[in-house]
Amino acid sequence: MNDPVTSFAINFIAFVGIAFLVLFVIAVIIAFVIYQIDKHQTAQTIRRNYPLIGRFRYLFEHIGEFFRQYFFAMDREEMPFNRAQRSWVYRAAKNVDSMIAFGSSRDLRIPGTYYFLNCPFPTLKEDAVTTQSLRIGPYCQHPYDAASFLNISGMSYGALSKPAIQALSQGAKKAGCWMNTGEGGVSEFHLESGCDIVYQIGTAKYGLRDEQGNFSEEKLKEKGDLPQVKMFEIKLSQGAKPGKGGILPGEKVTPEIAAVRGIPVGEDSLSPNRHPDIASIDDLLDMIDKVRRITGKPCGFKMVLGDSEWLDEFCEKVNDRGVESAPDFITLDSSDGGTGAAPMPLMDSVGLPLRESLPILVNKLMAHNLRDRVRVIASGKLINPTDVGAALCMGADFTVTGRGFMFALGCIQALQCNKNTCPTGITTHDPDLQRGLVPQVKAERVANYHKHLVHEVEMIAHSCGVTEPRKLKRKHCAIVVEGSRSIPLNILYPEY
Repeated sequence: MNDPVTSFAINFIAFVGIAFLVLFVIAVIIAFVIYQIDKHQTAQTIRRNYPLIGRFRYLFEHIGEFFRQYFFAMDREEMPFNRAQRSWVYRAAKNVDSMIAFGSSRDLRIPGTYYFLNCPFPTLKEDAVTTQSLRIGPYCQHPYDAASFLNISGMSYGALSKPAIQALSQGAKKAGCWMNTGEGGVSEFHLESGCDIVYQIGTAKYGLRDEQGNFSEEKLKEKGDLPQVKMFEIKLSQGAKPGKGGILPGEKVTPEIAAVRGIPVGEDSLSPNRHPDIASIDDLLDMIDKVRRITGKPCGFKMVLGDSEWLDEFCEKVNDRGVESAPDFITLDSSDGGTGAAPMPLMDSVGLPLRESLPILVNKLMAHNLRDRVRVIASGKLINPTDVGAALCMGADFTVTGRGFMFALGCIQALQCNKNTCPTGITTHDPDLQRGLVPQVKAERVANYHKHLVHEVEMIAHSCGVTEPRKLKRKHCAIVVEGSRSIPLNILYPEY
């Protein structure tokens, strides 16, 4: 009689062998079918000439961007943000020491690189002062005393997930900064923490629409009555897509998001490329006046600067009407700003970068005696202390960043913001992917990132001999130009 153990082993091996044979036959059949499909299709040359094998080209093309990020790209090579930039944010958000050793890996000869011009007698710690709040909207019924020079830029509920909005809201409250709603309107998740809110009015008037989709003064009044809403920002354009409205795929338009925006569930949400009711400078000033009058709160606008000649006419119109008619602030976005979805030509080739447009805007306001009246908020790729400090040197009163705070939430730059497949749960409405983002944990990281970035900008300011960051001037920073030489900003962009 055979040993039962031996018999079981023989039967098991036979079963496994048959199973492998069946799977092999199935795989051969599938490969043959795919081979025939590829050989006879006419859409793709590679697949037609190299059936089956040619498919690996598309696989490698897809996964290549992820492999480059982790295995091949150097610390300073990636775009839009390299590993060194992201790593600083991750360390700051996790409250980990950001010290480095053996010298900088940054190539200081590349045009566009900033140098801060330290002085021989830097500010002592005991002489430094805490940055004071700055008032926005002095002619408003309810002016806003903004506490921080660093704040959260506009990112809509819809473009971002519910837990991402909750984490940013809670983090903003802990950090003492404001949070901009983006053009998607304000939701209960923005408000639940008690943080300060800037309500962005996009071209589609999301959250402020009546049943016909028209602008509703009644709904504006409702939003203005919310004590957490401190300011209103009319979005004319944004950095990644100047001249084009927002894009939210239908698969992201959930019932909750549709209710906040006032749009149908499951349909693509496409904003006009400009406000239909704002076609001139007078229209813009009228709209600012209307929002400010109905809400009693500061109102300004957001734009990307391209043609700058109109700014003279704009400032002249303001002075003709009276200084109180001026926008309470202007948010200036950079052509290298970010978004989840935009056409490549607009993303790559339209608008001026902040390093050029910010000095132009500040000089125009100075030339027309409006600089003290209009606060300037700088936006666009300002995720590290160097870029924030440079923006303050060029004249910004405040800075905002969106992607910096996204990295603080755990963004890994997977470049899937528009596909509802974000692996970190930040820009997806898939519950399984959202599960990984715990708002209470990420809120701490948002607050940590804010704290460390502010502290290190203060450190730069002290090295330049001033007591706090808003005292930085153009003379305190230089920029590398062609030929690898640097020019102080006050010489490259003289103040008016």
